[in-house]
Amino acid sequence: MFRRTAEKPAAQLCEKLKVEFTFHFQLFTVEDYIDLQGGKRLKTVGLLIVLVCGGLLIYGTSDFPGWGDPSSPASNYLSPRYIEKTMEETSVPNIVTAVLADYRGYDTMFETAVVFSAAIACFFLLRVFKSDEADETRYYRHIPSGVTLRIEKGGRLPKGSAEFERIDTSWVPHDLIIKATTRLIIPFIQIFALYVIAHGHHSPGGGFQGGVILGAAVILFAVTRDLRTTIQRMGEKICALFCAAGVFLYAGTGFLCLLLGKNYLDYSALAGILGVDPVTARSHGILVVEIGVGLSVMAAIIWIYYNLSSAGKHDEGL
Repeated sequence: MFRRTAEKPAAQLCEKLKVEFTFHFQLFTVEDYIDLQGGKRLKTVGLLIVLVCGGLLIYGTSDFPGWGDPSSPASNYLSPRYIEKTMEETSVPNIVTAVLADYRGYDTMFETAVVFSAAIACFFLLRVFKSDEADETRYYRHIPSGVTLRIEKGGRLPKGSAEFERIDTSWVPHDLIIKATTRLIIPFIQIFALYVIAHGHHSPGGGFQGGVILGAAVILFAVTRDLRTTIQRMGEKICALFCAAGVFLYAGTGFLCLLLGKNYLDYSALAGILGVDPVTARSHGILVVEIGVGLSVMAAIIWIYYNLSSAGKHDEGL
């Protein structure tokens, strides 16, 4: 074999190499070169924008007061005001929650809207709606025997059969200890999350923290089992509904205060409806909007996880 190869004329080998080189060179067209140059320009422009904006932000920090400066306006006027008057005006011992959900309720409402917008953005950027599942390879495990079947494109899928279960392409057998442990701890995680939301204005916590814990409980269920089972229990439409409902609950509370003759998000207007004094009504109003925040944050985190972990297909995930 080596002798025959060595006996081939050099011109023939060079001609073969020339043909192969020409073929591969032609794969890189002028359009590809233009696209490559355009991508480099976009990256350069993006880098310049980031540098300019970052420089402006850093320059703006020169007007900030010193870190921990006791003579700064915040230390002289705002902090003493909240520390001395929060309990008297809102009946909420957690000053941080009172500031977030009452004194600067507008800001927190728009933060909740930003979380909702992030979930919507991930949906539009990543979501992929497949028309025909038979165009992809599927794996099924025969439960009684444990045999795994690989069904190629166009094959018949055993959907709805009690003897087969769908498994992921890179499937790892579920560990019994992990499944049993998560089955036991997930309810306690959810109860603790509800406590953090409901009691966040009287102790450390709130809607953002409780919503994250609720979302983490669902994600833990998805990681220890599979994404399809999780979506069957809490689907994409439910996530979208909860995410929007939380924002509407927050904003709707403010409009209700307007209808009752007070300022937007002035919870003292709810005193007549709740049957309490105006100060206690502000405490209950904080609880209502915190529930809205918790709903939005929980649903947004789960919805974003669905899209990120499955590349928008909602089929196979982490």
